[in-house]
Amino acid sequence: MNKLLLAIIFLLIFCNVHAQDLLGIPQIVNYNNEQYNAGIQNWDVEQDKNGILYFGNNEGLLTFNGRYWNLFRLPNYTSVRSVGIDSKNRIYVGGQDEFGYFYPNAQGVLKYTSLLNLLPENMRKLADIWGVSIIHNEVFFRSIHAILHYKDGVIKSYKTNTTWLFMGMANNKIFSQSSDSGLLLYEHEMWKPFCSDSILNRSSITAVLPYAGDTLLISVLKKGFFLVVNHQLIPFKTNLDQVFLNNRIYFANQISANLYGVATTSGGVYIMNRKGELVQKYNYREGLQNNNVRGILIDRDKNMWLALDDGTAYVAINSAVKNIFPDRNKQITSYAFRKFKQSVYIGTSNGLYRTKVSAQEQDLSYSPASFEEVNNTKGQVWGLDEINSQLLMAHEDGTLLVEDNVARPIYSLIGTWMYQTPDNIYPSKELIAGTYAGLQKIVYNNSRFSNAGKIGGIAETLRFIVADNNNPDRIWASHPYHGVYKIELQPDHQHVLHTTLYTEKNGLPSKLYNYVFHIKNRVVIATADGVYEYDESAQKFVRFKLLANAINHISVQYMKEDGDGNVWFVSNKKVGVIDFKHPSGSNPFTVYYLPELDGKVVGGFESIYALDSKNIFIGANKGAYHINYDKYIKNIIKPVVTLGQIKLLGNKDSLVFGGYFVSKGIISDKQDQKEIPEYVNSLNSIHFEYASTLFEHDKNTKFSYQLVGFDSEWSAWGIKSEKDYTNLPAGKYTFNIKARTDVGNESAVVAYTFVVLPAWYNTIWMKIFYLILIVLLIRLLIKWQKRKHIKEQDRMSYLHQLELDRNEKEIVRLQNEKLEADVNYKNKELSTMTMHLVQRGKVLAKIKEVISAVIKNHDINESSPSFRHLIRLIRDVEKKDQELDHLSVHFNHVNTEFFNKLKDLYPDLSQNDLKFCAYLSMNLSSKEMAQLMNVTIKAIEVGRYRLRKKLQLKPETNLYEFLIDIARQKTL
Repeated sequence: MNKLLLAIIFLLIFCNVHAQDLLGIPQIVNYNNEQYNAGIQNWDVEQDKNGILYFGNNEGLLTFNGRYWNLFRLPNYTSVRSVGIDSKNRIYVGGQDEFGYFYPNAQGVLKYTSLLNLLPENMRKLADIWGVSIIHNEVFFRSIHAILHYKDGVIKSYKTNTTWLFMGMANNKIFSQSSDSGLLLYEHEMWKPFCSDSILNRSSITAVLPYAGDTLLISVLKKGFFLVVNHQLIPFKTNLDQVFLNNRIYFANQISANLYGVATTSGGVYIMNRKGELVQKYNYREGLQNNNVRGILIDRDKNMWLALDDGTAYVAINSAVKNIFPDRNKQITSYAFRKFKQSVYIGTSNGLYRTKVSAQEQDLSYSPASFEEVNNTKGQVWGLDEINSQLLMAHEDGTLLVEDNVARPIYSLIGTWMYQTPDNIYPSKELIAGTYAGLQKIVYNNSRFSNAGKIGGIAETLRFIVADNNNPDRIWASHPYHGVYKIELQPDHQHVLHTTLYTEKNGLPSKLYNYVFHIKNRVVIATADGVYEYDESAQKFVRFKLLANAINHISVQYMKEDGDGNVWFVSNKKVGVIDFKHPSGSNPFTVYYLPELDGKVVGGFESIYALDSKNIFIGANKGAYHINYDKYIKNIIKPVVTLGQIKLLGNKDSLVFGGYFVSKGIISDKQDQKEIPEYVNSLNSIHFEYASTLFEHDKNTKFSYQLVGFDSEWSAWGIKSEKDYTNLPAGKYTFNIKARTDVGNESAVVAYTFVVLPAWYNTIWMKIFYLILIVLLIRLLIKWQKRKHIKEQDRMSYLHQLELDRNEKEIVRLQNEKLEADVNYKNKELSTMTMHLVQRGKVLAKIKEVISAVIKNHDINESSPSFRHLIRLIRDVEKKDQELDHLSVHFNHVNTEFFNKLKDLYPDLSQNDLKFCAYLSMNLSSKEMAQLMNVTIKAIEVGRYRLRKKLQLKPETNLYEFLIDIARQKTL
């Protein structure tokens, strides 16, 4: 009977644990093998100082930088069972019959170094290396049969008579477990007994964790938790013992000083405190893709990564933003929230949901919750208000009073949006409700609310109404498509006295999209161009100066003031807060945005409920969100951007950078500027990958880049995490990348400098060659030009000479012409003189005749006419003789060349023959020649004959023409 009762108690505890959920569920992101393109199973997970994650995967070492997964295989292509990282960022891994470390080469690409060859040949069959522990850069590897200690390049092996079941670290010490010796401590190169309880000889330890001082908390695979106090084993009772017995503890890790994460083989992850109480659990129901958890890592942002039997998972346990799902079986939208008494109510598109919360939890998201639907609330719930210590619900069916788990209608049929209390007293005597068809009055008497009927005079649907603090008979209302109404009521609030509609004519930016709210004890209007308030003296709307610098010129759809005076707002589905507790510069506030909620709020039906600084509830399309605002502000850190792989694009992509900056063999935060890589011009297209290791903000992280030397300015912010540049000209470039999660919250810039070498035809050597070639060409050109010049000079000289020759010939011709003219002239003179000689002969004949007549007449007296006539004839003959002498000189001068030519041709010619030839060339008759030569005609004929014989002329040759030819040759 006692055993049955005990079993029932255990069953009840087990069922209670499994049924218990927390109000808020952090963001859970699952990654499957199709996403990371490797093996399904993951065995271990670690993180390096740059924030990059390393998973021991079935197919090798899997890395993740926030956007990109990369797989690095072991030489024998086996699984990686364990991972450890030392202070130098060496990633030690243990696989099947293989162990060693990965470390980036000079190009930042991870390369594997095997340590197996440090073992003797007969010890290299190690099976699986199940654990890696590192202390003071000394590395311990655990297989079933041996623990290997790697230090200073030497491997030392520790064997056991049975098997090594466990190895781990706690309090900066190395512990192990063998199946025959219990828990051992490594000291002074020896394994010393630490706790030898018989339980440890029968059960495998899965984790050794610090607890308090020298006390250790250990988990055992099948028996739950124990404390080791002064080397003694003491059971550690938790309210999860039955869960751990059923689901088995595969691994455990300390999350914080007060929290532990427990990975089970079939129940997911449980987070418990130091008292052994459940704080939260994450399994398939909460969103994990697999309940078999093999490894837990708390990253540097204090969030949790899980190595699963099927994939990996990220759980943002430290996030200030959590999801609330009132009904996990339905996708519902949340519109209203209220904490009333010790319950949280959430109004949704499918009714009102309620859960009790713990009074001890300041952050209600950590409170156990079990939502149930409030009866009589099916349909749209638009508002929840606590008025006069009672909870009113604005519903599509009217107004209902909520009491515990039942809603009772106050009035029905008229859909209601919200409530206002115009009297500003407690308890309020009346309420005014904005409904689908105007205003409704509700009165409070005898601790009960009752319907006082519709307020006449207005029939508009009024979803936004605000009571005027300065005038209890005035209500401000807005319609998103008509404008803003100022509604003046009768003192009894039964009817509308006057309604004034304000539009763009009255100072508003537009009659569209105006929403009225109560902020800083003032009635303000959220518009498409900032926030406005009504200026009573000017009878128009003006900008709300207190917030003008914060949200001026942006579209605002919703505003809510919290208890600390901070103003929450929604702008185009982006949630922000104007925080007056954190002044900034000249402004008494700082504006923070919550990019995690971008696009997730309900457009047109925004809702924010600020219970306190640790509990902000925001309506969403899927469920709701809980914000611990104090924690959110504390968690704001600058994102860290990492440069991933860089590839040169071509026929075959070439990896030139693996994501790690290495300087002199040591991993660095930035590139070594003394070792700038150079890439050939044919590979001048380059691909950059980048990411942020602020994993919580992955979906709202944006990047901006600039390629200095190519881009003139930074790119616009965007979510894309890669960039290609193609056909870069030769030169030096620096790729800068930065990330941000919010306006102004930017990371430091990460830079990568490289050089694109010029094409072979544009290298310095080719330029020198080109210069030499140009110089040679110039020299050749100069020589060619010189030769051309010389040739031209020669040609010009030749032409000049030809011109000179031509001119000379022309001169000769002219001289010849002149000579010929002179000859002709002198020949004419000679002819004339010849004629004179002929005349002389005639005169002599006359003299002879006169003398003969004188002799006959015997008239010799000087005074006789005949004598005087004779004297005159003689004088004429003397004169003619002088002319004859002159003729002889002239004749010789003219015919000198002719005579010389004849003499050269015929040297036998006498002087008389030459004269005879000259007379013949003058074409004188024989008679005329006889007179000139004072011989007979017969003598002339004989002279002709003799001359022809000397000239050896044939009978048919004309002597005159022969002499003329010779004379012409002379002239030429």
